[in-house]
Amino acid sequence: MSLVEIARYQDVYEADLAAAFLASHGVDVDVTERFQTTVDPLMQRALGLRLMGRADQAAQARDLLARVRAGEFGLEEGDDLGPAAPGERVAARGLALALFVTAGGFAGTSLPRRMGVLQWTGFALVAAMVVWMLVFWLSAVG
Repeated sequence: MSLVEIARYQDVYEADLAAAFLASHGVDVDVTERFQTTVDPLMQRALGLRLMGRADQAAQARDLLARVRAGEFGLEEGDDLGPAAPGERVAARGLALALFVTAGGFAGTSLPRRMGVLQWTGFALVAAMVVWMLVFWLSAVG
């Protein structure tokens, strides 16, 4: 049994979804280069991931994938989440920035143990300024 290339992808998740979709339609494929691309994610772009399948099922597999790209299997349900309000996005970005500046950036590092009193004082002043600017910005937006 000879294997032929069915499709080529740049993302391991997209390749896995395509392989699962084809398997649900009775087409057996394998995702190649999985080890190299999961050990070093930069290799995904360099090597790509190939879907390899049996030669006698290649036409059926390519046809199914072309129909997927055309949107034939899409549902009309839409998204159950409404669009985010502009204020919500600003608040979420501000909260993420504040968490990173105050503690999130140190998670899993030894940096807090190496900082002295002077560094902690400067850090507290910068964090207070960021929070003050965030509150001022949110009050101006809202």
